[in-house]
Amino acid sequence: MIFLFRPWLTLFAGVTALAPALGVAAEPARPNVLFIAIDDLRNDLGALGVSHARTPRLDAFAASARIFTHHYVQVPTCGASRCALLRGRYPSELAQVDNGGIAATHATWGDANLPAWFQRHGYRTYALGKITHHPGGRTGHLWNEGPEELPHSWTRSWIPTTPWREAERIMHGYANGVPRTPGKTPPLEAFDGPDDAYPDAWVADEAVKNLRELARSPAPWFFSVGFFKPHLPFAAPQRYFDLHDPEKIPALETAAAAKPAWPSGWHASTEFRTNYGHGGRDPATDPAYARQLRHAYAASASYVDTQVGRVLEALQTLDPAGNTIVVVWSDHGFLLGEHAIWGKHCLYDNALRSPLFIRAPGLRQPGASSAALVEAVDIFPTLTDLCGLPLPAKLDGRSLRAQLEVPAAPSTKPARAFWRDEGRSIRTDRWRLITTRSADGAPQYELFDYTNDPAETRNVAVAHPEIVRDLQGQIARGPAFPGPTQDAKKKKKLAGIFPQP
Repeated sequence: MIFLFRPWLTLFAGVTALAPALGVAAEPARPNVLFIAIDDLRNDLGALGVSHARTPRLDAFAASARIFTHHYVQVPTCGASRCALLRGRYPSELAQVDNGGIAATHATWGDANLPAWFQRHGYRTYALGKITHHPGGRTGHLWNEGPEELPHSWTRSWIPTTPWREAERIMHGYANGVPRTPGKTPPLEAFDGPDDAYPDAWVADEAVKNLRELARSPAPWFFSVGFFKPHLPFAAPQRYFDLHDPEKIPALETAAAAKPAWPSGWHASTEFRTNYGHGGRDPATDPAYARQLRHAYAASASYVDTQVGRVLEALQTLDPAGNTIVVVWSDHGFLLGEHAIWGKHCLYDNALRSPLFIRAPGLRQPGASSAALVEAVDIFPTLTDLCGLPLPAKLDGRSLRAQLEVPAAPSTKPARAFWRDEGRSIRTDRWRLITTRSADGAPQYELFDYTNDPAETRNVAVAHPEIVRDLQGQIARGPAFPGPTQDAKKKKKLAGIFPQP
C-alpha cells in the first residue's frame, strides 16, 4: 500500500474551515475517528423515545452527540448494508444487494472505500469484530481463513481470541464458546453468568486495549469496532433479562402485527425460522412466545449497550477533551412481529431504519435530534468532511455537516433502499413507496402515509395514484443494476455462495 501524504496546510484546510462552524478553535490536526457498528439494532433505545428500553450508556452518549432519528440504510441485510456504507454509494450491481457484495465487487472500487481512502490520506485503519460482513474480514472456511473480504484497506482487521475461535462461530455464539447448530439451537438464551460468557464482552476488552495503544500513536487513526448483538440468537447474561419486565414490553396492535392483506414484499422470516429451532412454537400464533422473543431482544440490546459503553468510557478517559470523532451506527433494523415478520430482509420502515449518532469536536447543541432523512451512504462524505479530506468522485451520499451545525436543518434528499427481485423503495418525510414484482412478474406497489399511519397498516397506493407516479419516477431516476430477468444465473450462484446468516 502506498500512502500519499499531502502538505500539512493543504491537508488540514478542510478541518480549519469546518472548525469555526462547529464552534471549535481551528487547529492544524487531523482528528481520530472511532466508528462503532452494532448488528441488527432497531431504534429501540431510550434516547430514541422507547420507554421500555434499558440502554443507559448509549443514551448517555446520545446526549453528547447529534441524534439522527430518521436514519435509513440502503439494503436490509448485513453485508449489503455495510457495502453501501463503505462505498458511500447505492448498489450499482446485483451482487451488492447480497451479503457477499463486498467480496464479490471490491476489485472494482480501487481505493474509493472508506478505510482505504482514509489510509491513502495518512490514517492507520483498523477493523475489530464485525465491520464488513465477515467478522475479522476473512471469507474462507468458517470465515477464519482465505481471501480478505476488503483487501488493501485496513492496517489490521481481526477478531479477538475467544472460546468460540472461528469468526462464523463467534458471530452466532451461545454462552461459553458454544456455536450455533443451524436449525436446532434456539433463537434465545439467558445464561446466569458473567458478561464474558458472550462474545461482545471480548470485543469490548480488545477495543479498550487497542484504544490505549492508539492513544500513544503519533499518526491519526480510524478505528472501527463491530459488535454482534442483538443479532440472532437473542442471547445475553441473565442479569440483562432481569432488567426488563416482559409484561411492560408492549405487544403489537393487531393491525400492525398482521400479514399484509394486499400484494406485497412480505417474506416468511426464513433466517429466524430455519436457522433456529423453535420446539414447535410460532410467535405468530403463540403470544407468550412472541413476548419471550421481544424480551430476549431487549435483553440483548441492553447487553450490547453495556459493552459499547465500556469502549466509550475508555475513550473518555483517554481523550477527556473530546477531540475524537465518534459514530455509533447499526447496519439495519429488525421487525419483531410487525407485518408478521421476524427479521429484516424487506423494505418496511422497521427493517431499514436504525440508530445513528455522531459526535464531533465542538458540536453545538449536543443531544439535540435531527429529524432529517439521512442515509448510511452519507457517513463516508460526512467523515471526510469532518477530517478535512478530499472526496472520491461519484459518491451518492452527502455530508451531514448541515445537520451537525443546525439540528433543524431539513432533509436534502429522500432515502433510497434496494432488495432482491428488483425490489426498490423510496422514503420521503411523509411517504414510503415500495415497488416489488408478483410471481408472474407484474409490478406491485405499497404506499404508506406516515403522517396518518406510522405503523404501516394501510396500503394507500390506490387512493393516491399521483403520489405513486411521482415517487416511482424518483425511483426510476435512481441507480439501476441488473435484475433477476437479466442476470438470474449469476443471482442464483451468488445466493448459493453467500446464504443469509
